[in-house]
Amino acid sequence: MPTAPLAPSLEEEVAPDTAAFYRRALRLLVDADIPFLVGGAFAHACFTGIRRSTKDLDLFIRREDYERVAALARAEGWEAELTYPHWLAKVYAGADFIDLIFNSGNGLTPVNESWFRDNPEADVLGVPVRIANAEDGLLSKAFIMERERYDGADVAHLIQANAEHLDWPGLLKRFSANWRVLLAHLTLFGYIYPGERHRVPQWLMDELTARLAAESAQPPAADPHVCAGTLLSREQYLHDVEQLGYVDGRLTPVSTMTEDDVARWTEAIPARQLDPALPVAPSGGLAA
Repeated sequence: MPTAPLAPSLEEEVAPDTAAFYRRALRLLVDADIPFLVGGAFAHACFTGIRRSTKDLDLFIRREDYERVAALARAEGWEAELTYPHWLAKVYAGADFIDLIFNSGNGLTPVNESWFRDNPEADVLGVPVRIANAEDGLLSKAFIMERERYDGADVAHLIQANAEHLDWPGLLKRFSANWRVLLAHLTLFGYIYPGERHRVPQWLMDELTARLAAESAQPPAADPHVCAGTLLSREQYLHDVEQLGYVDGRLTPVSTMTEDDVARWTEAIPARQLDPALPVAPSGGLAA
């Protein structure tokens, strides 16, 4: 499959000391032959040309490689912590840090071998590295719909800059049972860029709208009282699970999260840290 040309990355947007830390970390991982992929603002700049300052460097790794990465970091005198065991670790050099991502915050997209296929290559801060595929980047951004952060514009820009190069069948497969989220973003893309709706394959829109029509024609769902909104926002649907008795979508088989993961991730919400008296979401989910 052809790939879009990669735009320059973010050398000018990173402070020199921070860039030196990132550069050293990237070279250590390359030399140690530990699989990783650059994501976040660096990858987004490569795929879209949108340059913006970033507070960190996002690296996608497999969970089973974390201990090796942590050992390398500690040998350099840096700190390494498994911040949220279900999806995120961090490496610190003073105030600077690197995010090591091995799942999504909602537990839907664990990083596995499929992420490391046919990745584009780019120089990031002068280090030749592999970049997370645009499809995986789009998938990870599609579910970020917090009150304080919504990545829908990033999704639209990824499509606008790469529509002819995206693996659309692979993207549909990645979304799997969450195809309504993909349809929502594609519908918004057609609204945002009305003159470019044709760049999304017609077969894909036909497939998704046919699924929607078929599902809408079915009798009321016999599914349990589930709120999947928590897969989109860890905070904005807590009322549904805490007060209205909905089953948390993160505790259904679509997610890898456990009750402890949900509780810890909920406690990390900034508003909860400011007011510890706020309730933590009650446990309860569906058996796999």
